[in-house]
Amino acid sequence: MPKGRRNRGRRKAPSRGYGDRTGRKGPRKAPEPEPDLLDRDPEAQPPVIAIVGRPNVGKSTLLNSLVRSRVAIVEETPGVTRDRVAVICTLADRTVEVVDTGGVGIVDRQGLETHVEVQVGVAIAGADVILFVTDAREGVTALDRRVAGLLRSAEAPIVLLANKVETDEAEWGLGELEVLGHGTPLAISAKEHIGLGDLEERLAGLLPADRITPRRLERPELLLAVVGRMNAGKSSLVNALLKQERMIVSEVPGTTRDSVDVRFERDGKVVVLIDTAGIRKERIVHDSVEFYAQRRAERAMRRADATVLVLDVNEEVARLDRRIAAYALEHYQPVVVAANKWDLIPPEARLADFREHLRATLPPLRHAPLVLTSALQGRGVEDVLRAAWRLREQANTRVSTADVNKVLETAQARRAPKPYKGKRGHILYGTQVEVAPPTFVLFVNDVELFESNYLRYLENRFRKDLPFPQVPLKFVLKARPRSPSKNA
Repeated sequence: MPKGRRNRGRRKAPSRGYGDRTGRKGPRKAPEPEPDLLDRDPEAQPPVIAIVGRPNVGKSTLLNSLVRSRVAIVEETPGVTRDRVAVICTLADRTVEVVDTGGVGIVDRQGLETHVEVQVGVAIAGADVILFVTDAREGVTALDRRVAGLLRSAEAPIVLLANKVETDEAEWGLGELEVLGHGTPLAISAKEHIGLGDLEERLAGLLPADRITPRRLERPELLLAVVGRMNAGKSSLVNALLKQERMIVSEVPGTTRDSVDVRFERDGKVVVLIDTAGIRKERIVHDSVEFYAQRRAERAMRRADATVLVLDVNEEVARLDRRIAAYALEHYQPVVVAANKWDLIPPEARLADFREHLRATLPPLRHAPLVLTSALQGRGVEDVLRAAWRLREQANTRVSTADVNKVLETAQARRAPKPYKGKRGHILYGTQVEVAPPTFVLFVNDVELFESNYLRYLENRFRKDLPFPQVPLKFVLKARPRSPSKNA
């Protein structure tokens, strides 16, 4: 420590990643959209309700209104939704999966029209009920007729919706929509929640009666966020884990806009993958769509049990990768580092050298598990999932107070805090008070006598001697209560 530092008065508090002297709790994970979920029959999959239509008719707004949460990005720009955005929720007193799709006939500035329509076709083919959304204020358009034609071969029942009916005037042209050939439209306003009760009643009579699911599904046993820079291969990794083309994969950076939750089962366990928008530098965020996409990617990290940071091994670790790593550390988020596109690396490249390179360039993740992957070839993707399970298990582990104090005693014997103003810090005892993240309260003689370097040393000792080798640990320092004065 520099000699002049002691003359500056109080020492700086440890960084948020290593402790909080005030005892404040770190950021709390956002609750799941469906709390207190019950067990279900693993063979009974929820009915699927697909929302289709041309661009900018309010499909994403309808999804958000039906599931009572801001899941999909809503923007006046046509073509915001590209991937299928699926949410499991309770609707019409049934557990259902509501799927928002990209607009049929979008003119995408990044040339993804074909990819989007393929995803729309998959959603139509897999739906049990289809909600065909139109704009009541604009009447029938050529693209509406195109959507109607696509739906004529659909086997599922179709509910024609005339959206944006906020005033009586908008209802005047509803009869015109019958020319689409899908019956009389149901007037709704997804934005103002008008007519949604009637829609739920209609759905209750159309959902298949032969697939009865409980009103609520069980909570996922693993919620896994997939993050990284644009075009690092996040969606390819999700598709490889799902063993299907669930996400749009393109060489165009920034293909994924929404944070898309995808639920699946592996070895009898329920997993939810969150494919997030590629994170880019703040100064080159072009519009509000990308801004909110980034915020949702960060929210996905906060609510997940673990995060997969996807790196393109052909690119240098950049400031943005380090920012993602720092964000994970700040929020005590367990991370699996997936070194993707490893199949493009020369055979003579050594794993040990790459591991050391990552430790030097991403120090916040020096303890994170590293998995070499090739998402396009399916190599290493199951190892990513196994590593995430291990992180979840570590993050939810509790150890006894006796074990905690045994490690503290050994650690202080080997290295004591540096003296400060003639005093030396001493840890009286400690105990684990929480999991996910593992949180330890350390009772000390004076919180000002402990600097961040010493807490980092304690973290390393805890990693070595306790079952937390790869997850972030949180330390909270508390001063022992002062004894009352004898003369009081």
